[in-house]
Amino acid sequence: MEFVLYLLLGACAGVLAGLFGVGGGIIIVPVLVFSFTLQGFDASVLTHLAVGTSLATIIFTSINAVLEHQRKGAVQWPIFAWMTLGILIGAGIGAKTASLIQGPLLQKIIGVFALVIAAQMALDLKPRASRGIPGKPALIGAGGVIGWASAIFGIGGGSLTVPFLTWRSLPMQQAVATSSACGLPIAVASALSFMLLGWHEEHLPPHSLGYVYLPALVGIAVTSMFFARFGARLAHKLSPRLLKRLFAALLFCVGLSFLI
Repeated sequence: MEFVLYLLLGACAGVLAGLFGVGGGIIIVPVLVFSFTLQGFDASVLTHLAVGTSLATIIFTSINAVLEHQRKGAVQWPIFAWMTLGILIGAGIGAKTASLIQGPLLQKIIGVFALVIAAQMALDLKPRASRGIPGKPALIGAGGVIGWASAIFGIGGGSLTVPFLTWRSLPMQQAVATSSACGLPIAVASALSFMLLGWHEEHLPPHSLGYVYLPALVGIAVTSMFFARFGARLAHKLSPRLLKRLFAALLFCVGLSFLI
């Protein structure tokens, strides 16, 4: 039964990754925390396991979303390259930061983040375009901050990368496409870090590689790889305002449940 849940979760995450450039992690983490709690996983590790597993699944959603965006010629590879340098460093530090935070507190931090993103999406808050794309040091610095935060929250960074790039005057479709590309190094660096940090953890369930739970990874990856392309196609055809607000309502409920 749990595996069916992982398949459905992967489909939802894939569509979100392609449509909004948010990686799907913002919804994967809360659902995995709920699922792992029902399965009786140790409370001291289940939140870290959810975050690490979420980041590993984003590797697959990112690859497929990027391939679809690249067909449209929307990925800005020079921006991606310089941000990736910062992302790789920030993601490793972020994973270490998350490992030092106790599970219940980490859930509350993720809950607050979900509420913030819900408000941003519901109100359609976007920074005003300002000047042009910054220089290489600024892109590296931005990548570092985004990588650090993404590793803590178990996300692909789109909820941070897209606003940053649109603020720097990149058109929305190019910002979403480039954000999807940036999700790949975030996911790879963070997932590997979570595997290493949890390698000797005694309370992990069977079939875990550090803080990555393999049954959930496989189930989510199988469907997310297909649905990420579907979401990316929708992003180039639809105005996602209503979908954003529905997603915001879902996130609000998720964030609230983590805080109560």
